[in-house]
Amino acid sequence: MCTLALYLRVFPQFPLVVAANRDEFLARPAAAPTTLCQYPLVVGGKDLRAGGTWLAINEHGLIAGLLNRRSELPADPDRRSRGLLCLDALKFPTVSEALRFVVAQAPERYNPFNLLLASRAEAAVAHNRQGRIDATMLAPGTHLLTNLDVNDFECPRISRSFNRFAALASERSVADDPPLMRQRLAALLSDHSTQLDPRTGRPNSLCLHLGDYGTRESSLVFVDAQGRVEHYFAPGPPCTTAYAAAAVPEMDGRKPRA
Repeated sequence: MCTLALYLRVFPQFPLVVAANRDEFLARPAAAPTTLCQYPLVVGGKDLRAGGTWLAINEHGLIAGLLNRRSELPADPDRRSRGLLCLDALKFPTVSEALRFVVAQAPERYNPFNLLLASRAEAAVAHNRQGRIDATMLAPGTHLLTNLDVNDFECPRISRSFNRFAALASERSVADDPPLMRQRLAALLSDHSTQLDPRTGRPNSLCLHLGDYGTRESSLVFVDAQGRVEHYFAPGPPCTTAYAAAAVPEMDGRKPRA
């Protein structure tokens, strides 16, 4: 289960901030952020098994982030990759256009998912749940997403960490100091405080280490008021792996759209 924190129009300098951990089997091959598509230009992490992405950004400043959704049924390996749908959504310039496309897809083609679509102007999550794909629009503020609904305190990692992420938004010193903001977000994503998930009996922490499965990558993405993007990527768990500036779409003088 991955974790994604989003700040929408909270920090004046960065109307959109995304902090995310990707949890996956350690043996599943993946590549650090790279060019995934040329028209429009899309840059993000690449799943080398199915070809899709879990987090990527297009030339218009649209971010898409994919999380698996909890289901009582096992995943069907014959269904289309959810990461490919995440990549498909980034062919559109705005949240509303991408969301309209995703919601129109046949839910039975995909295993359950939560798909974040966000820009500096708006954000939404598309859910494939209970045999349909629907959407939740996000109000300005702090939001956490795992494998349930947005800000769902049934998830132990949300119930434990939501107030910590929200408190960061109220600290003026953090808002005025981007390196400090990155440091603080990295610390939050590195949390090993473990509660057993009552639904599964398994550990449920933000930074997860379960033998052959756990936190594989971590990302901090910042979009400023002009749509310029900064992406800091850790190619391993944030508790032990340093973040470094990652590739982002070059706009070639074009003004990104909201």
